[in-house]
Amino acid sequence: MFLYKTNFLLRTVFPRYQWRVRTTEKVIYLTFDDGPIPEVTEFVLETLEKYGAKATFFCIGDNVRKHPGVFRRVQQGGHSIGNHTFNHLNGWKTDDSPYLDNFRQCQQQLGLPTRLFRPPYGRMKRSQATEVLKTHDVIMWDVLTGDFSLSLTPDVVLAKTLKYTESGSIVLFHDSIKAWPRMSHALPHVLDHFSTRGYRFEALPQTTS
Repeated sequence: MFLYKTNFLLRTVFPRYQWRVRTTEKVIYLTFDDGPIPEVTEFVLETLEKYGAKATFFCIGDNVRKHPGVFRRVQQGGHSIGNHTFNHLNGWKTDDSPYLDNFRQCQQQLGLPTRLFRPPYGRMKRSQATEVLKTHDVIMWDVLTGDFSLSLTPDVVLAKTLKYTESGSIVLFHDSIKAWPRMSHALPHVLDHFSTRGYRFEALPQTTS
């Protein structure tokens, strides 16, 4: 079980994490975790381009190492890049030193300045967060699409995402093989639904001014 919509309690308990963007404009922030992956990430990029949409990709460092060409396509598309650790580590199950080393290894592999970090599974110890927050913004989410769940149908993922997304929402999709059947169905419909209603899709700022 998981929450499709992040509630007030979570935002209160973790106030230093960014869950959504305060705005009066009709703008949505799509994010994609776990890539880059050939074909899957490329589908995302091509679909975003059709709608003139920008997004934020939280990349696994080892996938960047294995698929540098796909990673370059993400960059060339004008999207933002974030750190998602090198090996998709669960912070709750990992000691601080190896977790932070993995975080730094991903940063080095990305080879670009970014302040964006999303902990895999959304799980990170406070001691780990204390160190990460010295150099990065911890980006969580307002809407969890559920595209990773094998128990959900593509139509349910789409319906829940449409129901809970609103102006300022940070929406979490996955550009992974596991999520592909549900993400590939939901993403085009989400883009079409909100575009026809006057919304635009922007990337989170990669660096602070």
